Amino acid sequence: MKTAAVICEYNPFHNGHKYQLEQTRAAGATHIVAVMSGNFTQRGDVAIFDKYARARAALENGADLVLELPTRFSLSAAEGFARGAVQIIEALGCVDILSFGAECGDVAALKEAAGASEYALHTEEFQELMRKGNSFPAALQEAVKAYYTDDVCEVLSSPNNTLAVEYIKALDDIGSMIQPYAVQRSGAAHDSEDEDKGYVSASLIRKKIAAGEDWSELAPMINEPAADIKRLERAILAKLRTMRSAEFENIYDAAQGLGERLYKAVRKAATLEELYFLTKTKRYTLARIRRAVLCAFLDIDKRTLNEPPAYIRILGMNSRGREILGAAQCGLPIDTSLKALMKQSRDAHRQGAAEERFGDVYSLAFEKPRQCGYEFTAKPVILD
Repeated sequence: MKTAAVICEYNPFHNGHKYQLEQTRAAGATHIVAVMSGNFTQRGDVAIFDKYARARAALENGADLVLELPTRFSLSAAEGFARGAVQIIEALGCVDILSFGAECGDVAALKEAAGASEYALHTEEFQELMRKGNSFPAALQEAVKAYYTDDVCEVLSSPNNTLAVEYIKALDDIGSMIQPYAVQRSGAAHDSEDEDKGYVSASLIRKKIAAGEDWSELAPMINEPAADIKRLERAILAKLRTMRSAEFENIYDAAQGLGERLYKAVRKAATLEELYFLTKTKRYTLARIRRAVLCAFLDIDKRTLNEPPAYIRILGMNSRGREILGAAQCGLPIDTSLKALMKQSRDAHRQGAAEERFGDVYSLAFEKPRQCGYEFTAKPVILD
C-alpha cells in the first residue's frame, strides 16, 4: 500500500485533474486521498458546485478519499492554503507522497526555489520592495533575482509552481517524511481561456457553465445547480458598508493598507467588480483583494489562520478510501459528521460552527437558495 495525497479545489474537476491522478497512480500510488477546498476557493470566490458534487466527480475519476480543507485555509494566500492542507495530510499518519501539478516537473528545482524563497523573505531587498508598494509575489521574485540564477527565478514566476514551493516549505516546516512528487502540467496555463492547448483551465470551464455553453468534452459532467457569487453581491456590499474602519484591519491578509482601501472603496462601489477596481493597486493582486472581501464578509480574521485544523472531515470515499482510513494513525478526530466532530473539543466546536455558518451563506449563492443546516443534512459520497 502506497498512499498519495493531492491538494485541490476541483472547481470544477476537469480532464487535467484526471490526468494528474492517473500520473500519480502510474508513479506507484495504490491509494489517493484528496484534500479539497469546500465551498469557497483560493481565488476569492464561491465554488461553482458544492463540495459533495465535486467530491463525487473526484471519486468517480481517480481519487479514493476526499477530505475537506477548512474555509479559513481555502481563503488564504498560498502559504496558509498549503500549510492547512499539509497539516491535515500529515495528521492522517499514512500518506507516503504529496503529488501536485506544476509547470516545472523537477522536484529538485522546486526544492531549490523553496529554499531561495525562504531566504529572500528575510532580506533587506524584499523589505524595501514591499515598502515601495510592490505586491508580495512581485517583491519576492525580485528579491530572489538578487541572489539566485535566472532558472530559479523562472520557477517562481508560475502560479502552480508557487503553490508547489509552498507545499514543499510546509512539509519542511513540520519535518514531514512525506515525499513531494511533481506532475508536469499539460495544456492551457492557469486561468487561460485558450481551448487549443489540450487540457483547458478550470477558469474557462466556469465561464462556459455561467454562459450556458457545452463543456461536456472538457470535464466530467456535474448535473447539479451552479453557484454564483453575484447572488451574494448586495449582501457582501451591505456587510462591508456597515463595518467600522478598525474592523477592516483585523481581516486576514488586509495589512499594508489594504483594509483602509477597502473601507474607502466600499463607500463608492455599487458592485463587487467596482469594489475590486477601486481597491486595486500594483501592491495588491486581484486574488488577494477578492479573498479579503470574502474574509470580511464571513468574519474570518487574521487570528484564525494561525490555529491548526481541529478535526478532519470526510466528504466521500470508495473501498480503497476505507482502506486508507484503516491504515491511518490519525492525530485528529476524523468523521463524516460535522455534528459528531463538533463534540470532540472546544476548538472543534468553534471550527465546525464557523463551517456551518459559511455553508448557510454559500447556500444563498444558488438560483434556488437552500435552507440553513445543509452542513448537517448533506450525506457523504460513498461509492463501492
